[in-house]
Amino acid sequence: MVCSGIFAYPRQDCLAGVVVFLVALPLCLGIAMASGVPPVSGLVAGIIGGIAIPLISRSALSVSGPAAGLIAIVLFEIERLGGINAFMTAVVLAGAMQIMFGLLRTGKFAALVPGSVVKGMLAAIGITITLKQLPVLVGAQAGLGSITSTMHSGATLIGLVSLFVLMSWKHTPLARLTLVPPALVVVTVSSIAASMMTGEKWMLNTSQLVNVPTGGFDGLRAALPLPDWSLLGSSSVWIAAATIAVVASIETLLSCQAVDRLDPLKRRTPFDRELVAQGVGNTLSGVCGGLPITAVIVRSGANVAAGARERLSAIVHALLLCGCVILLPNVLNHIPQACLAAVLIQVGLNLAKPSLFAEQRRLGLDQFLPFLLTIAAVLATDLLKGVVIGIVVGVIVALRNSTKTSVVRIKQPDGSIAIQLRRDGSFLIKPALVAAFENIPSDARVTFDSKGEPIDQDVREAIASFVDDARNRNIHVTLVGVDLAGATAGGAH
Repeated sequence: MVCSGIFAYPRQDCLAGVVVFLVALPLCLGIAMASGVPPVSGLVAGIIGGIAIPLISRSALSVSGPAAGLIAIVLFEIERLGGINAFMTAVVLAGAMQIMFGLLRTGKFAALVPGSVVKGMLAAIGITITLKQLPVLVGAQAGLGSITSTMHSGATLIGLVSLFVLMSWKHTPLARLTLVPPALVVVTVSSIAASMMTGEKWMLNTSQLVNVPTGGFDGLRAALPLPDWSLLGSSSVWIAAATIAVVASIETLLSCQAVDRLDPLKRRTPFDRELVAQGVGNTLSGVCGGLPITAVIVRSGANVAAGARERLSAIVHALLLCGCVILLPNVLNHIPQACLAAVLIQVGLNLAKPSLFAEQRRLGLDQFLPFLLTIAAVLATDLLKGVVIGIVVGVIVALRNSTKTSVVRIKQPDGSIAIQLRRDGSFLIKPALVAAFENIPSDARVTFDSKGEPIDQDVREAIASFVDDARNRNIHVTLVGVDLAGATAGGAH
């Protein structure tokens, strides 16, 4: 029974749910504000991700909600589609696509995305988040160019102190308090500090504070952006939906893989079912005016560290978020945006930390090049195009590496030349094979050995062309395991 699994460890999961709630609250608010949507949209996504998804998913420890990795997509697509209501339509369609992905059993294909591309995507997301949040950190009213002219003293003080505390937390004795999230400490202290500031220079205005609607359910319903169903036939909306579905699915499956490795009970997430669960969650989130949802490693990691054992912890965290939205909106409205910007900048810096670049560089150009090009492509275009470009580069690098060692040319002690296949003879090895045939001197003796590998028509025709040319140059060719019947010299060009 599903329920018996969810409620198998009530004490551990309820405690972990409280910890995850404390981690998720500032992230839900901060991600929503960084995405240019009402803060309540982030909370709604966290609530739906914590209640609806665990009822379908079999990932015991992952926690779903709004993800920092989708901030760039949300910002770009809202601007491209001309409004948040059109974007919510795309979120609903993205959820439907994820359900289809799961039913078609496509979860296994996530493993085909090269690790260097995934790391490049996450690094680019981190850079984007950091750059977008720098003006908010100092209370500036526009982009990076306005920082020096519009920065606010009170917001700057709160933002910089918050960032310092977050970055130095692990180096202080406070790090031993594993059940106290530093983000919550920063949010609490910043809210108190903001309420005590006086004077025009220091006191924050309402635009620099969180704005969650009051008035219970009626206030929430009026504040939430709802889908524009008249745009269901728009090609732009469908493109946005595909972008959200693909990137959210990749991030979800990567997070689930990471959490599975942390699971003390060594359980494994069924990826196809997870995609269906995430699709249901995103469909509901879009209908209700929430942000796109993914499984999130930050919240999931906190869940594991807090001792969670089952999906009940995610549900508890979502119920607490729901209680905050309905019962404590005035408390949430005292949170400074600058401290939430500090929380997100820390997330961004962790995604794009210098040690990641150094690690990729040490792994060699084959890993470093796709990594860098993915970052550049994401920053220059958008997330989906950047990932596609990174995958193409990664595939090209992988093919180049595999074909370099697929054909071996060996000069024997008696002066003869042996050419051998080390992998199947598909058309991909043809450049390496032609290179092995080049510069063989006249009057030489050559043995070509397929080593039992299958050979396709393109390669057989390349061999036939070499054999035909060898007759004119008095090269004696011995073929081992190769049948040239039906292969025409020159047919492979």
